[in-house]
Amino acid sequence: MPTLRPLLRALLLLPLLAGATVAQEPVLNVYNWTDYIDPKAIEGFQRETGIRIRYDVFDSLETLEGKLSAGRSGYDVIVPTNEPSFARLVRAGALRPLDRARIPNWGNQDSALLAQVASSDPGNRHGAIYLWGTIGLGLRADRIAALAPDAPLDSLDLILKPENARRIARCGIAIMDSGIDVIPSVLRWLGKDPNSADAADLRAAETALLAIRPHVRAIISSAAITDALAQGEYCAVLTYSGDVVQAQARAPEGGITYAQPRQGAQLWFDMLAIPADAPNPEAAQRFIDYMLRPEVMAGVTNQVRYPNAVPASRPHLRPEVAADPNIYPPAEAIARSFTVAAPGPAAERARGRSWSRFKAGR
Repeated sequence: MPTLRPLLRALLLLPLLAGATVAQEPVLNVYNWTDYIDPKAIEGFQRETGIRIRYDVFDSLETLEGKLSAGRSGYDVIVPTNEPSFARLVRAGALRPLDRARIPNWGNQDSALLAQVASSDPGNRHGAIYLWGTIGLGLRADRIAALAPDAPLDSLDLILKPENARRIARCGIAIMDSGIDVIPSVLRWLGKDPNSADAADLRAAETALLAIRPHVRAIISSAAITDALAQGEYCAVLTYSGDVVQAQARAPEGGITYAQPRQGAQLWFDMLAIPADAPNPEAAQRFIDYMLRPEVMAGVTNQVRYPNAVPASRPHLRPEVAADPNIYPPAEAIARSFTVAAPGPAAERARGRSWSRFKAGR
Protein backbone atom coordinates (compact mmCIF):
# COMPACT_ATOMS: atom_id res chain seq x y z
CA MET A 1 0.00 0.00 0.00
CA PRO A 2 1.70 3.24 -1.13
CA THR A 3 2.27 6.50 0.70
CA LEU A 4 -0.49 8.90 1.72
CA ARG A 5 -2.07 10.72 -1.15
CA PRO A 6 -1.78 14.54 -1.38
CA LEU A 7 -5.44 15.13 -0.46
CA LEU A 8 -5.14 13.21 2.81
CA ARG A 9 -1.85 14.90 3.63
CA ALA A 10 -3.43 18.31 3.01
CA LEU A 11 -6.40 17.50 5.25
CA LEU A 12 -4.12 16.49 8.09
CA LEU A 13 -2.11 19.69 7.79
CA LEU A 14 -5.11 22.02 7.79
CA PRO A 15 -5.27 22.38 11.58
CA LEU A 16 -1.66 23.60 11.63
CA LEU A 17 -2.78 26.72 9.81
CA ALA A 18 -4.79 27.73 12.87
CA GLY A 19 -1.62 28.81 14.64
CA ALA A 20 -1.47 28.94 18.43
CA THR A 21 -5.02 27.67 18.85
CA VAL A 22 -3.91 24.16 17.84
CA ALA A 23 -2.28 23.61 21.22
CA GLN A 24 -5.67 23.91 22.95
CA GLU A 25 -7.47 21.49 20.63
CA PRO A 26 -7.95 17.84 21.62
CA VAL A 27 -5.81 15.51 19.53
CA LEU A 28 -6.39 11.91 18.46
CA ASN A 29 -3.27 9.98 17.50
CA VAL A 30 -3.94 7.29 14.88
CA TYR A 31 -1.46 4.69 13.62
CA ASN A 32 -2.73 2.88 10.53
CA TRP A 33 -1.50 1.02 7.47
CA THR A 34 -0.27 3.17 4.60
CA ASP A 35 -2.95 4.42 2.20
CA TYR A 36 -5.69 2.66 4.14
CA ILE A 37 -8.42 5.20 4.84
CA ASP A 38 -10.83 7.51 3.07
CA PRO A 39 -9.59 11.13 3.46
CA LYS A 40 -13.23 12.20 3.82
CA ALA A 41 -13.51 10.07 6.97
CA ILE A 42 -10.68 12.03 8.56
CA GLU A 43 -12.18 15.32 7.46
CA GLY A 44 -15.68 14.40 8.63
CA PHE A 45 -14.58 13.24 12.09
CA GLN A 46 -12.53 16.39 12.66
CA ARG A 47 -15.35 18.63 11.50
CA GLU A 48 -18.01 16.82 13.55
CA THR A 49 -16.09 16.47 16.81
CA GLY A 50 -13.56 19.30 16.80
CA ILE A 51 -10.88 16.68 17.57
CA ARG A 52 -7.76 17.02 15.45
CA ILE A 53 -6.29 13.80 14.08
CA ARG A 54 -2.56 13.25 14.01
CA TYR A 55 -2.13 10.40 11.56
CA ASP A 56 0.97 8.19 11.19
CA VAL A 57 1.40 5.14 8.98
CA PHE A 58 3.25 1.81 8.93
CA ASP A 59 3.78 -0.76 6.19
CA SER A 60 4.30 -4.04 8.08
CA LEU A 61 3.18 -5.76 11.26
CA GLU A 62 6.80 -5.93 12.33
CA THR A 63 6.98 -2.12 12.21
CA LEU A 64 3.76 -1.76 14.22
CA GLU A 65 4.84 -4.21 16.91
CA GLY A 66 8.28 -2.62 17.13
CA LYS A 67 6.71 0.77 17.75
CA LEU A 68 4.46 -0.60 20.51
CA SER A 69 6.94 -2.94 22.18
CA ALA A 70 8.64 -0.22 24.21
CA GLY A 71 5.32 1.13 25.55
CA ARG A 72 4.18 4.73 25.63
CA SER A 73 3.79 4.86 21.87
CA GLY A 74 1.57 7.91 22.16
CA TYR A 75 -1.11 6.42 19.91
CA ASP A 76 -4.82 6.34 20.71
CA VAL A 77 -5.98 4.09 17.84
CA ILE A 78 -3.94 1.39 16.12
CA VAL A 79 -4.87 -1.07 13.35
CA PRO A 80 -3.17 -4.45 13.97
CA THR A 81 -4.02 -7.57 12.01
CA ASN A 82 -5.88 -10.15 14.09
CA GLU A 83 -3.13 -12.76 13.89
CA PRO A 84 -0.59 -12.63 15.16
CA SER A 85 -0.23 -8.99 16.22
CA PHE A 86 -3.68 -8.20 17.63
CA ALA A 87 -3.92 -11.52 19.48
CA ARG A 88 -0.43 -11.05 20.89
CA LEU A 89 -1.27 -7.55 22.13
CA VAL A 90 -4.48 -8.85 23.73
CA ARG A 91 -2.60 -11.57 25.61
CA ALA A 92 0.06 -9.11 26.76
CA GLY A 93 -2.55 -6.76 28.24
CA ALA A 94 -1.35 -4.05 25.86
CA LEU A 95 -4.85 -3.09 24.68
CA ARG A 96 -7.65 -1.30 26.48
CA PRO A 97 -11.00 -3.13 26.60
CA LEU A 98 -13.63 -1.27 24.60
CA ASP A 99 -16.61 0.26 26.35
CA ARG A 100 -19.42 -0.72 24.00
CA ALA A 101 -21.78 1.71 25.69
CA ARG A 102 -19.64 4.42 24.14
CA ILE A 103 -19.64 2.69 20.74
CA PRO A 104 -23.34 2.55 19.79
CA ASN A 105 -22.47 1.49 16.24
CA TRP A 106 -20.77 -1.68 17.50
CA GLY A 107 -23.84 -3.69 16.49
CA ASN A 108 -23.38 -2.75 12.84
CA GLN A 109 -20.67 -5.39 12.48
CA ASP A 110 -21.27 -8.77 10.85
CA SER A 111 -21.70 -11.26 13.70
CA ALA A 112 -20.22 -14.12 11.65
CA LEU A 113 -17.03 -12.17 11.03
CA LEU A 114 -16.83 -11.15 14.68
CA ALA A 115 -17.06 -14.83 15.57
CA GLN A 116 -14.02 -15.50 13.37
CA VAL A 117 -12.04 -12.84 15.23
CA ALA A 118 -13.13 -14.11 18.65
CA SER A 119 -10.43 -16.79 18.46
CA SER A 120 -7.91 -13.94 18.62
CA ASP A 121 -9.87 -11.88 21.15
CA PRO A 122 -12.26 -13.92 23.31
CA GLY A 123 -15.53 -12.05 23.66
CA ASN A 124 -14.43 -9.45 21.10
CA ARG A 125 -13.47 -7.21 24.02
CA HIS A 126 -10.53 -5.31 22.55
CA GLY A 127 -11.22 -4.49 18.92
CA ALA A 128 -13.70 -3.72 16.18
CA ILE A 129 -13.19 -5.00 12.64
CA TYR A 130 -11.91 -2.31 10.31
CA LEU A 131 -11.27 -4.11 7.02
CA TRP A 132 -10.49 -7.68 5.98
CA GLY A 133 -9.21 -9.61 3.01
CA THR A 134 -7.11 -12.49 1.74
CA ILE A 135 -3.53 -13.15 0.71
CA GLY A 136 -3.04 -14.29 -2.85
CA LEU A 137 -1.53 -13.65 -6.25
CA GLY A 138 -1.47 -10.44 -8.24
CA LEU A 139 -0.92 -11.33 -11.90
CA ARG A 140 -0.27 -9.90 -15.34
CA ALA A 141 -1.50 -13.00 -17.13
CA ASP A 142 -0.52 -11.92 -20.64
CA ARG A 143 3.14 -11.50 -19.67
CA ILE A 144 3.16 -14.82 -17.85
CA ALA A 145 1.58 -16.58 -20.84
CA ALA A 146 4.26 -15.22 -23.13
CA LEU A 147 6.93 -16.99 -21.06
CA ALA A 148 5.04 -19.98 -19.67
CA PRO A 149 1.74 -20.56 -21.47
CA ASP A 150 0.90 -23.62 -19.38
CA ALA A 151 1.70 -22.04 -16.00
CA PRO A 152 -1.13 -22.36 -13.43
CA LEU A 153 -2.60 -18.96 -12.64
CA ASP A 154 -4.83 -20.11 -9.79
CA SER A 155 -2.18 -21.83 -7.70
CA LEU A 156 0.85 -21.01 -5.58
CA ASP A 157 2.59 -23.53 -7.84
CA LEU A 158 3.09 -20.54 -10.12
CA ILE A 159 5.77 -19.03 -7.91
CA LEU A 160 6.62 -21.74 -5.36
CA LYS A 161 7.57 -24.46 -7.85
CA PRO A 162 11.12 -23.58 -8.95
CA GLU A 163 10.55 -24.75 -12.51
CA ASN A 164 7.66 -22.29 -12.87
CA ALA A 165 9.38 -19.45 -11.02
CA ARG A 166 12.44 -19.86 -13.24
CA ARG A 167 10.36 -19.56 -16.42
CA ILE A 168 8.56 -16.36 -15.41
CA ALA A 169 11.42 -14.70 -13.51
CA ARG A 170 12.17 -12.49 -16.50
CA CYS A 171 8.87 -10.63 -16.17
CA GLY A 172 9.33 -10.17 -12.44
CA ILE A 173 8.30 -11.97 -9.24
CA ALA A 174 7.84 -10.05 -6.00
CA ILE A 175 6.86 -11.25 -2.53
CA MET A 176 5.75 -8.96 0.26
CA ASP A 177 8.29 -8.58 3.04
CA SER A 178 6.27 -10.15 5.83
CA GLY A 179 7.20 -13.61 7.04
CA ILE A 180 4.24 -13.38 9.41
CA ASP A 181 1.94 -13.50 6.37
CA VAL A 182 3.90 -15.50 3.81
CA ILE A 183 5.10 -18.52 5.77
CA PRO A 184 1.57 -19.78 6.66
CA SER A 185 0.67 -19.70 2.96
CA VAL A 186 3.80 -21.70 2.12
CA LEU A 187 2.95 -24.26 4.81
CA ARG A 188 -0.59 -24.58 3.40
CA TRP A 189 0.84 -25.08 -0.10
CA LEU A 190 3.03 -27.86 1.26
CA GLY A 191 -0.07 -29.57 2.64
CA LYS A 192 0.87 -28.79 6.23
CA ASP A 193 -0.92 -26.94 9.02
CA PRO A 194 -0.44 -23.18 8.44
CA ASN A 195 -0.07 -22.86 12.22
CA SER A 196 2.51 -25.62 12.52
CA ALA A 197 5.30 -25.16 15.05
CA ASP A 198 6.93 -28.47 14.09
CA ALA A 199 10.62 -27.93 13.31
CA ALA A 200 10.49 -30.25 10.29
CA ASP A 201 7.53 -28.36 8.83
CA LEU A 202 9.26 -25.01 9.27
CA ARG A 203 12.43 -26.36 7.66
CA ALA A 204 10.34 -27.57 4.72
CA ALA A 205 8.83 -24.10 4.31
CA GLU A 206 12.28 -22.52 4.45
CA THR A 207 13.62 -24.99 1.91
CA ALA A 208 10.74 -24.19 -0.45
CA LEU A 209 11.38 -20.46 -0.17
CA LEU A 210 15.14 -20.77 -0.64
CA ALA A 211 14.58 -22.90 -3.75
CA ILE A 212 12.82 -20.00 -5.50
CA ARG A 213 14.96 -17.20 -4.09
CA PRO A 214 17.19 -16.93 -7.21
CA HIS A 215 14.08 -16.26 -9.28
CA VAL A 216 12.47 -13.64 -6.98
CA ARG A 217 13.27 -10.12 -8.09
CA ALA A 218 12.14 -8.33 -4.94
CA ILE A 219 11.04 -8.91 -1.35
CA ILE A 220 9.50 -5.56 -0.49
CA SER A 221 6.69 -3.95 1.46
CA SER A 222 3.16 -4.44 0.23
CA ALA A 223 3.00 -0.66 -0.24
CA ALA A 224 5.82 -0.79 -2.76
CA ILE A 225 4.31 -3.82 -4.50
CA THR A 226 1.06 -1.99 -5.23
CA ASP A 227 2.59 0.82 -7.27
CA ALA A 228 5.22 -1.41 -8.88
CA LEU A 229 2.59 -3.90 -10.04
CA ALA A 230 0.49 -1.05 -11.43
CA GLN A 231 3.52 0.29 -13.30
CA GLY A 232 4.33 -3.08 -14.85
CA GLU A 233 7.49 -3.94 -12.92
CA TYR A 234 6.24 -7.41 -11.94
CA CYS A 235 4.04 -10.06 -13.49
CA ALA A 236 3.46 -12.18 -10.36
CA VAL A 237 3.30 -10.99 -6.77
CA LEU A 238 2.25 -12.54 -3.46
CA THR A 239 0.51 -9.91 -1.37
CA TYR A 240 -2.76 -8.69 0.16
CA SER A 241 -5.87 -8.82 -2.02
CA GLY A 242 -6.61 -5.12 -1.68
CA ASP A 243 -3.12 -4.17 -2.87
CA VAL A 244 -3.81 -5.95 -6.15
CA VAL A 245 -7.25 -4.37 -6.51
CA GLN A 246 -5.69 -0.95 -5.89
CA ALA A 247 -3.04 -1.70 -8.51
CA GLN A 248 -5.81 -2.61 -10.97
CA ALA A 249 -7.35 0.82 -10.45
CA ARG A 250 -4.02 2.58 -11.00
CA ALA A 251 -2.72 0.59 -13.97
CA PRO A 252 -3.11 2.80 -17.04
CA GLU A 253 -3.27 -0.13 -19.47
CA GLY A 254 -5.14 -2.61 -17.23
CA GLY A 255 -4.31 -6.29 -17.45
CA ILE A 256 -3.95 -7.02 -13.70
CA THR A 257 -5.91 -9.82 -12.04
CA TYR A 258 -6.08 -11.25 -8.53
CA ALA A 259 -6.24 -14.97 -7.78
CA GLN A 260 -6.98 -16.68 -4.50
CA PRO A 261 -4.82 -19.83 -4.56
CA ARG A 262 -6.83 -22.99 -5.10
CA GLN A 263 -4.96 -24.43 -2.11
CA GLY A 264 -6.83 -21.85 -0.01
CA ALA A 265 -6.07 -18.22 0.81
CA GLN A 266 -5.24 -16.87 4.23
CA LEU A 267 -8.13 -14.81 5.59
CA TRP A 268 -7.19 -11.89 7.84
CA PHE A 269 -8.85 -9.03 9.71
CA ASP A 270 -7.45 -5.62 10.53
CA MET A 271 -8.76 -4.34 13.85
CA LEU A 272 -9.45 -0.93 15.35
CA ALA A 273 -7.90 -1.12 18.82
CA ILE A 274 -6.83 1.21 21.64
CA PRO A 275 -3.44 0.82 23.37
CA ALA A 276 -3.70 0.38 27.14
CA ASP A 277 -1.70 3.59 27.67
CA ALA A 278 -3.53 5.67 25.04
CA PRO A 279 -3.42 9.35 26.01
CA ASN A 280 -6.96 10.05 24.75
CA PRO A 281 -9.03 6.83 24.98
CA GLU A 282 -12.39 8.59 25.02
CA ALA A 283 -11.67 10.26 21.70
CA ALA A 284 -10.46 6.89 20.43
CA GLN A 285 -13.83 5.29 21.19
CA ARG A 286 -15.62 8.16 19.47
CA PHE A 287 -13.45 7.56 16.42
CA ILE A 288 -14.16 3.82 16.38
CA ASP A 289 -17.89 4.50 16.68
CA TYR A 290 -17.68 7.01 13.84
CA MET A 291 -15.81 4.57 11.61
CA LEU A 292 -18.48 1.88 12.13
CA ARG A 293 -21.17 4.01 10.49
CA PRO A 294 -22.31 2.33 7.26
CA GLU A 295 -21.72 5.37 5.05
CA VAL A 296 -18.27 5.97 6.53
CA MET A 297 -17.16 2.36 6.09
CA ALA A 298 -18.53 2.36 2.56
CA GLY A 299 -16.38 5.39 1.81
CA VAL A 300 -13.31 3.55 3.09
CA THR A 301 -14.04 0.46 0.98
CA ASN A 302 -14.72 2.57 -2.10
CA GLN A 303 -11.39 4.32 -1.56
CA VAL A 304 -9.03 1.47 -0.66
CA ARG A 305 -10.80 -1.53 -2.24
CA TYR A 306 -10.84 -3.77 0.84
CA PRO A 307 -14.11 -5.22 2.19
CA ASN A 308 -15.48 -4.03 5.51
CA ALA A 309 -17.51 -5.87 8.15
CA VAL A 310 -20.57 -3.59 8.17
CA PRO A 311 -23.28 -5.22 6.01
CA ALA A 312 -25.39 -2.05 5.99
CA SER A 313 -22.58 -0.33 4.08
CA ARG A 314 -23.30 -2.35 0.95
CA PRO A 315 -26.00 0.00 -0.47
CA HIS A 316 -23.51 2.87 -0.17
CA LEU A 317 -20.78 1.10 -2.18
CA ARG A 318 -20.11 1.93 -5.80
CA PRO A 319 -21.74 -0.82 -7.90
CA GLU A 320 -18.45 -1.96 -9.42
CA VAL A 321 -16.93 -2.30 -5.94
CA ALA A 322 -19.86 -4.23 -4.46
CA ALA A 323 -19.89 -6.63 -7.44
CA ASP A 324 -16.12 -7.27 -7.55
CA PRO A 325 -15.40 -10.85 -6.34
CA ASN A 326 -11.81 -9.85 -5.61
CA ILE A 327 -13.13 -7.40 -3.01
CA TYR A 328 -16.06 -9.46 -1.70
CA PRO A 329 -15.10 -13.10 -2.43
CA PRO A 330 -17.84 -15.62 -3.21
CA ALA A 331 -18.87 -18.11 -0.54
CA GLU A 332 -16.96 -21.00 -2.09
CA ALA A 333 -13.70 -19.02 -1.98
CA ILE A 334 -14.27 -18.11 1.66
CA ALA A 335 -14.96 -21.78 2.41
CA ARG A 336 -11.49 -22.70 1.11
CA SER A 337 -9.77 -19.96 3.10
CA PHE A 338 -8.00 -20.39 6.41
CA THR A 339 -7.09 -18.24 9.40
CA VAL A 340 -3.90 -18.40 11.42
CA ALA A 341 -3.00 -18.20 15.10
CA ALA A 342 -0.01 -16.49 16.66
CA PRO A 343 2.94 -18.91 16.84
CA GLY A 344 4.54 -19.70 20.16
CA PRO A 345 7.84 -17.98 21.04
CA ALA A 346 10.06 -20.80 19.78
CA ALA A 347 8.17 -21.15 16.49
CA GLU A 348 8.14 -17.39 16.07
CA ARG A 349 11.91 -17.21 16.45
CA ALA A 350 12.35 -20.09 14.01
CA ARG A 351 10.10 -18.40 11.46
CA GLY A 352 11.99 -15.14 11.89
CA ARG A 353 15.32 -16.86 11.24
CA SER A 354 13.90 -18.65 8.20
CA TRP A 355 12.58 -15.40 6.79
CA SER A 356 15.93 -13.65 7.28
CA ARG A 357 17.69 -16.48 5.47
CA PHE A 358 15.17 -16.34 2.64
CA LYS A 359 15.71 -12.61 2.20
CA ALA A 360 19.48 -13.06 2.28
CA GLY A 361 19.27 -16.03 -0.09
CA ARG A 362 21.21 -18.42 2.12
